[in-house]
Amino acid sequence: MVQAVERVMRAYGMMVNLSPDEELETRVRLEQFMAGRSGDENILAVEGLRFLRGSRLVRKRNRKL
Repeated sequence: MVQAVERVMRAYGMMVNLSPDEELETRVRLEQFMAGRSGDENILAVEGLRFLRGSRLVRKRNRKL
């Protein structure tokens, strides 16, 4: 799972500019989401990216309302 978290953070970092504090917060949320999950590292990485992208999009929509 550690490798999947690192892959997700690298990929997400290329999509979204995060401050060091935001990066730490994002990593913690991702680790909590992925806790207890097992399986193929590729599948875990895709699930992690979906989680981060989904939560990020919701926050942007809420800000515009």
